[in-house]
Amino acid sequence: MKIMWCGTASLLLESGGTRLLVDPYLRPYDRTGAPFPAEEARTADAVFITHPHIDHFCDAGAFSDRPVYVSARGIALARRNGQDVSAMRELRAGECVSLGAFRVTAYCGRHCSFDAATVFRVLFSPRTWLHFAGALRLLSEAKRYAIPADEIFVLHFADGEKSVVVLGSAGMAEGIAYPRGADLLVFPYQGRAGMHREIAPFLDVFAPKNVMIDHFDDAFPPVSRRVDPKKFPQAVKERLPKAQALVPEMNVWYDVL
Repeated sequence: MKIMWCGTASLLLESGGTRLLVDPYLRPYDRTGAPFPAEEARTADAVFITHPHIDHFCDAGAFSDRPVYVSARGIALARRNGQDVSAMRELRAGECVSLGAFRVTAYCGRHCSFDAATVFRVLFSPRTWLHFAGALRLLSEAKRYAIPADEIFVLHFADGEKSVVVLGSAGMAEGIAYPRGADLLVFPYQGRAGMHREIAPFLDVFAPKNVMIDHFDDAFPPVSRRVDPKKFPQAVKERLPKAQALVPEMNVWYDVL
C-alpha cells in the first residue's frame, strides 16, 4: 500500500491497482502551496469524506464521476449548497465498504475543539485584520458547511497486508473500540496549540506502528497558518519508541511500512 499527502487533509491511497481519494480540497484560498495533483487524483476509483467541512468536502464535486462516500448530513449539505449529489453514497459509522484491494471501515470520531490560544491568535493576528474581507468570506463559507462535533469519521483502510487509520479530526468519540496496531496512523496536526502534546492519547488508543501528520499546512489564510511540526517526532518517540514519525512532503508517494 502507498499513500500520498496532497495538502490539507487530502490523501491518495493505492493498493493492487485501486486508488482511493480522501477529503479532496483544491485550496481555493491558498495560492502559495504546491498545486493540488488534480490529474493524479482523478485516477482515484472512489472518494471518501471524513466530514463535510469546507476544507474536507467542498471540492468533492470535482470528482462526481465516481462514488463519493460521505455522511447523510454531508449529502444534505451538498444538495443545499448546489453540489452534484448524484454520485454520493451515504456512509455510516460501523459500515464496511469493499473496493478492489481495499476494505474501508468507518468509525465514529469527534472534531477537535479549538482552544483559547488558537482562537485568540486568529482574532488578534495582524494578518486577519489586514485581510479582513477575505476572513469574513471564508467564515461565511465555513458556516454553510457547519456540522455537529460528533459527525466525524475515523476511516480504517486495509488491503489484507497493510492498514492505515485516517483521523478526520483530532478528536475521539467515547465508547468506541478503535482499531489498534495499524501500520500507519494519519493524524491531523491542526486546531489547537501544542499539537505535539495533543497527539499522546491517540498514540495510546491506536498504538500504530508508524505515524504521519497531515493538515499542518496553511490551508485557509488569513485565519490559518502552517503549524511547525518540529516537536512531532519527539512526541511520537516518547510514546512509541519503535514507530517512525513521518512529516510528509506534498504530492510525494510513500510506502506504508
